[in-house]
Amino acid sequence: MSLTVVGSIAFDAVTTPFGERERMLGGSAVHFSLAASFFTDVRVVGPVGDDFTQTELDVLENRGVVTADIERVSGETFFWKGHYEYDLNTAHTDDTRLNVFGDFEPKLSETSASSDMLFLANIQPDLQRQVRAQCEGAGFVGLDTMNLWIDTAKPSLEKAISEVDCVLINDAEIRQFTGESNLARAATAVMAMGPRAVIAKQGEYGAALFTPSSFFALPGFPLEDVRDPTGAGDSFAGGFLGYLDGEAGEIDQQALRTAMGYGTVLASYNVEEFGTERVGRLTRDEVESRLEALKSMTAFA
Repeated sequence: MSLTVVGSIAFDAVTTPFGERERMLGGSAVHFSLAASFFTDVRVVGPVGDDFTQTELDVLENRGVVTADIERVSGETFFWKGHYEYDLNTAHTDDTRLNVFGDFEPKLSETSASSDMLFLANIQPDLQRQVRAQCEGAGFVGLDTMNLWIDTAKPSLEKAISEVDCVLINDAEIRQFTGESNLARAATAVMAMGPRAVIAKQGEYGAALFTPSSFFALPGFPLEDVRDPTGAGDSFAGGFLGYLDGEAGEIDQQALRTAMGYGTVLASYNVEEFGTERVGRLTRDEVESRLEALKSMTAFA
């Protein structure tokens, strides 16, 4: 099986109450691909600048991520600077420099375009649609978005959503997008556009899965040490789609629920340290151990 992700590859500068990093590897495609690599073959598509070195590539390649479709462009790599207060659910953006990402036109190799699954990370909706059109054979397509596109490109976003199987979006944004204050109604409205599943991400409180016939939710994994939540949502998506592509077989209700568990576990490891530091050295045994702990704490009879 194979999975392609198209999104940002970035350098981040992050400050939280528990530390800071002036420059670290980040971006939606990076966090997603590292998490998904525990389950399947992942190909990452996105642009980087002259400042992106083999050291950064090694973080991905050491996890087996295929980097052949990372496009090198003259200039500087996308840069984001932000900070968190003690409410780690809310990121405050201090600086954004699109740099080479500003003129990004996704270029997929034939191998990437023929992947079994596709994740359209948080990029402009028209670009998401362009990539989707190149991957006609993808059997399952996930999409993420954000409030910027809801505000500035809503008609395009509606079209993009109508062309995918699963939407992953945080709970505030799905309410904003649909105009529904009730989360269940909002998910129903999104599914009416075409997707067969909607995941509402709720930060430290977990995530909720909606399908036309069922509802399922998991809490966030309880942690005593949370240092940096940047990329947690993309790590969740990577665990979710990675499991579905590599190990689930038929995508039925049980597979979706198990995928939710793996997504929750990968997100929990992501936030324990800054950037890719924790997931970069994570082992599959650790993933399985935490999944068993999650099963135990959510079992109910």
